[in-house]
Amino acid sequence: MGRFSFLILLSLSLCLSLFPHTSLAQLRQNYYANICPNVEQIVKAEVQKKFQQTFVTVPATIRLFFHDCFVQGCDASVIVASTASNKAEKDHPDNLSLAGDGFDTVIKAKAAVDKVCKNKVSCADILAMATRDVIALSGGPKYAVELGRLDGLSSKASDVNGKLPQANFNLDQLNSMFTANGLTQADMIALSAAHTVGFSHCGKFSNRIYNFNSKTPVDPTINKSYVTQLQNMCPRNVDPRIAINMDPISPTKFDNTYFKNLQNGMGLFTSDQILNQDRRSKPTVDAWASSSTAFESAFVTAITKLGRVGVKTGRNGKIRSDCGVL
Repeated sequence: MGRFSFLILLSLSLCLSLFPHTSLAQLRQNYYANICPNVEQIVKAEVQKKFQQTFVTVPATIRLFFHDCFVQGCDASVIVASTASNKAEKDHPDNLSLAGDGFDTVIKAKAAVDKVCKNKVSCADILAMATRDVIALSGGPKYAVELGRLDGLSSKASDVNGKLPQANFNLDQLNSMFTANGLTQADMIALSAAHTVGFSHCGKFSNRIYNFNSKTPVDPTINKSYVTQLQNMCPRNVDPRIAINMDPISPTKFDNTYFKNLQNGMGLFTSDQILNQDRRSKPTVDAWASSSTAFESAFVTAITKLGRVGVKTGRNGKIRSDCGVL
């Protein structure tokens, strides 16, 4: 019996050392069945209302979830507002472009839930549910979301440093960052496809169409027609805050067109197009460009794993009454 206990402890230690950012907490589907039975329906109704007001709700909520999970885990710390004594995650330069509609979606859903189940459901779980709902509303896969997260006890802008992928990342940099969060290359490629409903500010990619390097002003991996299109939408010296769709073909549909775009040289960021240029990732791009079923299955696996990163439980978290206040 003693040997068996030792082996269990050894196994747990190995898991923690290999995947320090992946929680062993018992997330599960239908977590709120006896706590707040109608929570998923309540959240979905609020998300639908917000979706009907603006499509930006979709990319804004997905991106908010990703930015939350990659910094101190999926604990809604990205929603916390800064105070006079603390600069929060949301005010880090990498988070300033997060659209307000994502925050608004969670705040409104939390208010609706609290009318029925006051202080019973975490902001982190509401964000996870809202992400699932916007994906479905935009034509993406439907999936059951694991729940049981608590909200984080801290939110510091300094914690964001070096934790989020950048638009100019190569495959090694992308893989390194995702691996640190217990995610595989396939997970990374699947999650990157959320850009199919995303938008970007001109300043994030202007170097690719005007100042690529000293020898060539335009990135040679970009489709020439797409370059012209991008230059028309983002002329030189344009306000860098002007935003355009990341998917020029089906920007309001969550689908596998993202991968078809990459095959045609229409990945907006270097970190998008590299997935098709690098021989290690190209086979996956090709496979998912030809099969939406295979892509959707991989995406559900990836976003479920993402939702397990750094989950807070017990004394490491709490249920915030106001998502923006610790």
